[in-house]
Amino acid sequence: MPSIDIHQLRQFGNLELLARQLVEGFITGLHKSPFHGFSVEFAEYRPYNTGESTRNIDWKLYGRTDKLFVKQFEEETNLRCQIIIDTSSSMFFPQRKSLSLENPNKIYFSVYAAAAIIQMLKQQRDAVGLTLFSNQIDFHSRAKSNNVHIKLLMTELEKLLVQYDIEHKQTTNVIDNLHEIAERIHRRSLVIIFSDMFDHYHSKDDMFLALQHLRHNKHDVILFHVYDKELEVNFNFENKPYKFIDMESGEMLKVNAAEMKDLYRKSIQNFKKELKIRCGQYQIDLVETNINEGFYKVLLTYFLKRQRMP
Repeated sequence: MPSIDIHQLRQFGNLELLARQLVEGFITGLHKSPFHGFSVEFAEYRPYNTGESTRNIDWKLYGRTDKLFVKQFEEETNLRCQIIIDTSSSMFFPQRKSLSLENPNKIYFSVYAAAAIIQMLKQQRDAVGLTLFSNQIDFHSRAKSNNVHIKLLMTELEKLLVQYDIEHKQTTNVIDNLHEIAERIHRRSLVIIFSDMFDHYHSKDDMFLALQHLRHNKHDVILFHVYDKELEVNFNFENKPYKFIDMESGEMLKVNAAEMKDLYRKSIQNFKKELKIRCGQYQIDLVETNINEGFYKVLLTYFLKRQRMP
């Protein structure tokens, strides 16, 4: 079984992945929680209620005002992150004789990007879970931070690096799976999705509702929309007849690439535009992800940008 080159991941060790919204957690760390509790970071004053603990009364303020006020603090807590990867057949495009970081397909790119993020979260002592889905949820782990758990996640990712058998097709069901995942994971988590989002192209409204479900459950969502820009967006094929085979259904279409190019490009650009608009409406971070740029450049650019966000 191919293994993940951990040396490729260590360059991300000093990046901090900070959620922009409040997140719940379970151990002291970097991230603000919506719950008030004892911490080093002051939040606000409130009037003292007779009978409650006097531990957090500000006695200096009492000396100045002759009124009792209690200090409230924002609990600092670690992040819960759920990484979700679409493992349907279309994610194994393009088919290559040999895969590498310089020559990946969509699943290969997503595996290394996910492993890099797990490495960052591990160094921050954040909790991370992993969900893999195709036509059903094939693997799901709750967010944890211990070393045994991290090793389990890496093992599951490494299984996806095995050369894919094109004859063993897997369809995908993004819509139903995202709805189920939204209910399974802890509320107020950071959810990171890797998918080409090509499922149910003609049922886009349902797909966008599934994304909205994640936001409704108070998750902070990042969608890495992965694709091969040259082939799947620009449709740069030679001017000759091709047999295009749907990797999920096996349906074959014989066409001349040049005759289909303008129509195809217009259709895919409309889809990308609508995806961008909907993600903006739902406050989902959409990361247009050309796998040929390499996972290092894509992640570094995005997370440095994210660190500068308010």
